Amino acid sequence: MSYRDDEVEGGGEEVPQQVAELAQASVPDSLRGIRACKRCGILKTLDQFINEGCENCPFLNLEDNHEKCNSCTTAFFEGQAAIMDPRESWTARWIRVDSYLPGVYAISVTGQLDKDVEEDLEQRGIRWRCRPVPS
Repeated sequence: MSYRDDEVEGGGEEVPQQVAELAQASVPDSLRGIRACKRCGILKTLDQFINEGCENCPFLNLEDNHEKCNSCTTAFFEGQAAIMDPRESWTARWIRVDSYLPGVYAISVTGQLDKDVEEDLEQRGIRWRCRPVPS
């Protein structure tokens, strides 16, 4: 089956961008110890955040940084939504992840980023999803 009429050099077929992105989707590899990125809400295990970082938030530099992973992710989230095509999904728009990569996302995230991380994100003009814990 061909996705396109024109073929790539070497005789193979070009894979559509949507299919390529879906193939790179990150999903939790365990049901235990799932955490949510406080900025984008993607769900992974702590080990996945340490080993791979957050593909939506590379500027957080979570990869190979256990302390940063603990401060920029949280176990306090509600609900889950598997988003296959963020640009076309009404669910992705509803939970405000329509500009991110395919993956499993939290419906809402509770927690607070460290002040220095919040200041850095504000200077970059980047918004985050977590909301403070009610007192």
